[in-house]
Amino acid sequence: MRTYRAVSLNLLWFLVALNVLIFIITLLRPQSVINLLGLTPGLLSQQPWTIVTSMFVHGGFAHILCNMISLYFLGSFLIRAAGEKSFLAIFFLGGLAGNILFILLADPYSTGIGASGAIFALGGALAVMLPRVPVLVFPIPVPIPLWAAILIFLLFSFLPGIAWQAHLGGLLLGLIAGLILRERRRIYSL
Repeated sequence: MRTYRAVSLNLLWFLVALNVLIFIITLLRPQSVINLLGLTPGLLSQQPWTIVTSMFVHGGFAHILCNMISLYFLGSFLIRAAGEKSFLAIFFLGGLAGNILFILLADPYSTGIGASGAIFALGGALAVMLPRVPVLVFPIPVPIPLWAAILIFLLFSFLPGIAWQAHLGGLLLGLIAGLILRERRRIYSL
């Protein structure tokens, strides 16, 4: 018989609520919030906080809906697989890695917003730790392996208007974190 430890998803719900709250504020004053909290590489020296705050700003209903659904499912899965501390570290480090790659590779006066880099880090870690876990991806009618779902979402990152640099940076951090967590799990099971 297999036992599962109970986990609290309070941290995950806090992150979702924070994103939704900032989205509601953004609806009231979109350009002001995006200018203040969004990451514009050419303005980073005047607005250094944006390397973090941009992870919590979303530009539209579809943007926040997709990101929060992904955050909930990937985040709750990673919390169960690796714990709350690892989840939080991967989320923030993945978001930072994504933003750093955005700073290095994007147009200096484009503005990046969203939690996608952090979410890709969660997906990357899970894709390494548990690559064959079957997941449903709309509109594909059958389950596919998690690694394939993450690859499909990465390919969509290269559509116009999407900060592929942040997605790729987050994913790379997540893959490294997944390797570390998988190795740690292997050592502990010896």
